[in-house]
Amino acid sequence: MDLMTKLMPAGAEIFLLIMACVILIADLLIKQNSRMVTFLLVQLTLLGCSLITVGTHTQGVTYAFGGMFVDDLMSDVLKLLTYLTVAMMLVYSRQYLTVRGLFSGEFMVLALFAMLGMMVMISANHFLTLYLGLELLSLSLYAMVALQRDSAIATEAAMKYFILGALASGLLLYGMSMLYGATGSLELGVVSSSILSGEANQTLLVFGLAFVVSGLAFKLGAVPFHMWVPDVYHGAPTAMTMLIGSAPKLAAFAFVSRILVEGLQPLVHHWSGMLAILAIASMAIGNITAIAQTNIKRMLAYSTIAHMGFMLLGLISGGIEGYGAAMFYAVIYVLMSLGAFGMIMLLSREGFEADSLSDFKGLAQRSPWLAFLMLLLMFSMAGVPPTVGFYAKFSVLNAVVQSGHVWLAVTAVLFSLIGAFYYLRVVKLMYFDQPESHSPIVFGQDTVLLISVNGLGVLLLGLLPSSLMSVCAVSVQQSLLVH
Repeated sequence: MDLMTKLMPAGAEIFLLIMACVILIADLLIKQNSRMVTFLLVQLTLLGCSLITVGTHTQGVTYAFGGMFVDDLMSDVLKLLTYLTVAMMLVYSRQYLTVRGLFSGEFMVLALFAMLGMMVMISANHFLTLYLGLELLSLSLYAMVALQRDSAIATEAAMKYFILGALASGLLLYGMSMLYGATGSLELGVVSSSILSGEANQTLLVFGLAFVVSGLAFKLGAVPFHMWVPDVYHGAPTAMTMLIGSAPKLAAFAFVSRILVEGLQPLVHHWSGMLAILAIASMAIGNITAIAQTNIKRMLAYSTIAHMGFMLLGLISGGIEGYGAAMFYAVIYVLMSLGAFGMIMLLSREGFEADSLSDFKGLAQRSPWLAFLMLLLMFSMAGVPPTVGFYAKFSVLNAVVQSGHVWLAVTAVLFSLIGAFYYLRVVKLMYFDQPESHSPIVFGQDTVLLISVNGLGVLLLGLLPSSLMSVCAVSVQQSLLVH
């Protein structure tokens, strides 16, 4: 019983690992045309993980595996959102992958292993655990991008992602080894205490911090470590792009906040300056380069870079308000990203990818409802009220101003105005241009229902944002600032 008590904080991860192995073996026995069985098994696994996460939730912070793993409110909230995101991604991509012959057990098992990596990252309290989670996620994503073996562009994207990802992992590991050398520990709480006590070697600390921040920026896709993002988003099949552009951002938020806020909080005067440079560069390059794109997946890739810059602003602000705003922004970005990529997959059909901006011309004439949902998603990404994107941006800017960085807030607003252009251009194409194709849009009822909930959710959360915002603030307060 004592062993069970010790393992309970990681109950969802253990269940997911067992189920992923079961599904991998069961899929071998399922006929090629009965993939729905595997699909339903995966969805049931996600439901099981949700029930375990809710069932094992306790007040306060629980440590397991010798302090390497932590179970707190922030990790539980982020994990539940990750399950929801992966479940939505699977529903959106089912029809898209089926017509391309990619709706396979491998895809779904890789998605589960990627999710396991995210969960480990979210609950890590030790540099080794953080790195293990990151590598499990990364290796699964590399394989998923290359899953379409006969596509040269997908293979090229996977190669770029793999090589640059390995380089980033090397930077991160080198930085972690320096921090270990300076403090004598890999556990985040002990590292923080060691720095506070003044025992740590300051020179090694600053060098280690620079390498760690570079590695983190790479994983977030922040400038100047962003070059993989547009190529991978464009080259990968849209279902894989949706996964890369959604759930891992929740894990990335947890990853960055665990390392910087929990482990390296005493060095905040060093890393906040680095993050400020990364944030401004990301918003500038992301928003300006997106204007020149004709491919909507590349446009959304550069918009991701700009959004990650915005999320970093929340971390720079500090305090419950800043970290809460950053978490809220990450959650809202994932919701918007799911809807946008879902729309691209809805408009795609066999032998045709709707990834060019011209494919959205006259969508209001072909399907007024889908055009309206896309309009809501684009307005939200641009930060137009009353959508939730406006409130997400406002909460971050408010935290930045409260922390005294008014110049940063002004810069962010200017770049957001530039960014509004390319989002509103999509709306202009849908409502004011003539359609290039009049072929019917074929879609499953479940997909349309989900994208309707997704699009209307963006509007509803914009009208009533306070409950989600308070969940983010409370979880950050109980988890990050409790140490």
